[in-house]
Amino acid sequence: MKKVIIVPSFLLLFLLSATITYAEPNYYQPAERSKEELVMDMYFSLLLPNVQKAVSNYYSDYLTISPLVYPYQINILKMERTNGYRGFIFLVTLEVTPVVGPHNPVGRDQLTFSITPGEVKLKNFTHMETYELPPNWQDIIKKKKYLHALNLSH
Repeated sequence: MKKVIIVPSFLLLFLLSATITYAEPNYYQPAERSKEELVMDMYFSLLLPNVQKAVSNYYSDYLTISPLVYPYQINILKMERTNGYRGFIFLVTLEVTPVVGPHNPVGRDQLTFSITPGEVKLKNFTHMETYELPPNWQDIIKKKKYLHALNLSH
């Protein structure tokens, strides 16, 4: 009788512990519907044209169309003031996942921007990973360069 109770209890405990995680995301996420989330979304909206320009420039060597970056596909890796407390010169490093078509990811990239009042300047663009496109999207590939990038990222 004890085995009948103990075995299901351990099984239930195991299943619950496998689904509960205390891991934090590798980037900061404000509380849902908070003013902080609103400010972060506005920040991404303002920065998006610069992100899109950098991504389009990079992928123009590999694809015949420009992939898109959506604000919800931007993660902040690092943000800092570079000129002290309440200074308005910032350095921000982002990770983005550009997509084509119905959200087919083409890669993973890190972009670092210097932000001052009135100017956003790309300081560094690092392509981290190239993803293989589905068969029905192969026609947008500039074959040799993309295949070379795909081989380098594996």
